[in-house]
Amino acid sequence: MSEKNWAAYLLRCSDNSLYCGVSKNIEKRVVEHNSGMGAKYTRSRRPVVLVGTSRHMTKGEALKLEYRIKQLPADKKIVELEKGACH
Repeated sequence: MSEKNWAAYLLRCSDNSLYCGVSKNIEKRVVEHNSGMGAKYTRSRRPVVLVGTSRHMTKGEALKLEYRIKQLPADKKIVELEKGACH
């Protein structure tokens, strides 16, 4: 049985771009992004602000949602995250 303790999240970067990731501890991950220890993409775009999270899901579900979100234009990403949160 898979634990449903993963979530996808969206960050708004200082250049107004969006970054999507997955984590078991989103609050800790946002701190890592803002300290320069997060993803390479966010290191030069700090500070970042959390703009949305999905519901808790399995790691596989979170990774699939992250992939779907990354395929979309920026204006559709938040909507897809919210849809993923409802499934």
